[in-house]
Amino acid sequence: MMKVNLTRRIWFSFIALVVLVGLTVVIVYPISIKGTLTEETYRIIEQEQARMANPFSEHFSLPQSEMNFIERREAERSVGHVFLLDGEQRGEPIPPDDVLKEMVQNAGDQEKQRARYELTYNDATLFYVITRIQSDGEEAYQISFMWDTYRDLMVNRLWERLIYLLVIASLLSLLPAFWLKRYLRQPFRELGNRFEQIAQRNWKEPIRWEGDEDFQKLSDQFEKMRQNLIRYDRSQKTFIQHASHELKTPIMVVKTYAHSVKDGVLPKDNLEDTMNVILDETDRMDKRVKDMLYFTKLDTLQKETINLEEKVFGSIAYRIEERFRMQREDLTFVIQGADVTLTADPEHLQVLMENLVENAMRYARDKVWMSAEDSGGDHVLIRVRNNGEQIQEEDMNALFAPFRKGNKGQFGLGLAIVSRIAELHQGHAGVENLEDGVEFQIYLPKS
Repeated sequence: MMKVNLTRRIWFSFIALVVLVGLTVVIVYPISIKGTLTEETYRIIEQEQARMANPFSEHFSLPQSEMNFIERREAERSVGHVFLLDGEQRGEPIPPDDVLKEMVQNAGDQEKQRARYELTYNDATLFYVITRIQSDGEEAYQISFMWDTYRDLMVNRLWERLIYLLVIASLLSLLPAFWLKRYLRQPFRELGNRFEQIAQRNWKEPIRWEGDEDFQKLSDQFEKMRQNLIRYDRSQKTFIQHASHELKTPIMVVKTYAHSVKDGVLPKDNLEDTMNVILDETDRMDKRVKDMLYFTKLDTLQKETINLEEKVFGSIAYRIEERFRMQREDLTFVIQGADVTLTADPEHLQVLMENLVENAMRYARDKVWMSAEDSGGDHVLIRVRNNGEQIQEEDMNALFAPFRKGNKGQFGLGLAIVSRIAELHQGHAGVENLEDGVEFQIYLPKS
């Protein structure tokens, strides 16, 4: 497909418009104008015919003309008259025999008092009107005729004027074309310059176009894009800063303990305890890296890419209870709604429940609840509850943000992953303070 810039598109549009109007005039004009001028020719003939006296009147005299039938063709508005009286043709000029024969035949066949006719003679058109005149039982016919000279001259004159008008209109159309080109190019150039700045990661200056409503709406949409890019850039920087902070501490501990062991100094009482610290910090780093990779993976997924299956809530809840039970033997797990069926990606649902339970165990005093409820609507509600301390109100809105610092000084991605998985399933996550603890709520669609 040929690439055409905006200026050429505008010029092509105006040229196409002028050509379209010209073709329309060329097609419609001959039909409409010729018909109108033919009607005007007949009207002239009838007016001249009406001026003639009654041929049965004593004041009637035959029309005289110095021009013959053919010469009259050169006259613009000349009307000739022929009368049929007592079977004779009277008047000047008398048409040729073949023309007169056709006129007489039409007069004899005519039933109306007045009728219009036309014929072709020597590649020209002759218009004539036949009027039947009756008086005291006598009958006569008045035949008035006129060549197509007047009609053709008027058509040619109008054609000339029309061509002048089309040329003038085409030239005048250049003015709005120039104006439209400048009107459209100015905001596009302005937006293009701003996009160049954004491409160079210079998006501090806001995008705002004052004026035309459509361009203003377009600039508002690009302004939203700019703000989203700023938020994305800020979140990436924050992500890197928090990730560096999360990995810096365990790396420092592992490095310090490794140097100590190398120098023959044991930070702990024995080598086994020292190595256990190194392994614990390594596990911590491993979990942080896996969380970051998983969170990044969730950002690239779409709803269509997840593997939706029907799962019974109990099959996941009891597995999680078995896995986490030994980490805090003082905790009691309560599972409710084990027979409720969910439609979700099994892997993502498993991660969601693990992160919620792990967070609940961190703050619970002695009990954690896991439940699922089918209320009969469009969603299934999953609840994970603990009987620990309540969350401060100022922390509620940012609870699912990445690397949020908890009230025990812990950074992490666990709740951010929970929220992203819920959104990936077209659901959402929430949290609520209860009288005896905190409850996290996950709403997932049934289908």
